[in-house]
Amino acid sequence: MTDTPARLLSLLSLLQTPREWPGSELAQRLRVSARTIRRDIERLRDLGYPVEATLGAEGGYRLVAGAAMPPLLLDDEEAVAIAVGLRAGAGHAIEGVEEASVRALAKLEQVLPSRLRHRVSALQSATIALTRGDGASVDPRTLTVMASAVAGPERLRFAYRAGNGAESRRLVEPYRLVSTGSRWYLVAYDLEREDWRTFRVDRVSEAFATGARFAARALPMDAEEFVRRGLRGGEKQTYVVEVDFEAGPEQLPAWLRSATLPGGGGGGQTSVRFESADAPEWMAARLALTGLPFTVRGPDSLAAAAAALAARLTAAATP
Repeated sequence: MTDTPARLLSLLSLLQTPREWPGSELAQRLRVSARTIRRDIERLRDLGYPVEATLGAEGGYRLVAGAAMPPLLLDDEEAVAIAVGLRAGAGHAIEGVEEASVRALAKLEQVLPSRLRHRVSALQSATIALTRGDGASVDPRTLTVMASAVAGPERLRFAYRAGNGAESRRLVEPYRLVSTGSRWYLVAYDLEREDWRTFRVDRVSEAFATGARFAARALPMDAEEFVRRGLRGGEKQTYVVEVDFEAGPEQLPAWLRSATLPGGGGGGQTSVRFESADAPEWMAARLALTGLPFTVRGPDSLAAAAAALAARLTAAATP
């Protein structure tokens, strides 16, 4: 193998397998001399790869942990496995790693060959993730498109469904993706409305980068605070949920235990009371996902949403 860059890549791929490689075996595999292997090892070290050498009959070369993360070479199976894992994680906001996951996914999908993209999509569409139902699922492809547009920076177009169901088309200059731990938000400058806006990513569809570059504008505050203020502004539209569960407090999921009324219910019954800004339809579904019998005492909009959900599920189960 006379092509030095190709030989270095092949050598690096072998060394990233977790084992020690005798110099003679590396030379045989790459069809070069032991001296060339030693020279190539030094080249890898100069590039930042921590290659350790041990002496003796059982000695050889192996790649060890260094002070910095060097580039990795992945085979097809490894690339598919990592992409599927990152997609699954990005679909549900995970506090502490969400932004890094999306950045890594965007980088990986940018260089995945089309044949591997098809395998990733096929594998993901054939699997189901069992989640708690207390977070908003998003399409990982939407996240990666947005992350790439933020990094560009490139203007972004997408369809958006507001909380009241109104649909619109948006042209924005994306600024940051922000995760609250249960939802993803895009902070962007809306060109048609000439103002900064926050968009819930689970309400976005048909997102694509236009290719038009732009000079980033200055947001009046950091993106996290901008999202927090937007969420606090939405609290004016909250309503009080009052529900009786035919279960003890210890049977309630964690998100409901803090809302338990002292002495409420009794006789195997627990009453809860809390404020929510979620749509009544979504709240009815969350309550149903507890798997516990319950009765809605208020508000009327939630009772109506629960009745409508029950009717739809009954109709769906009727032959």
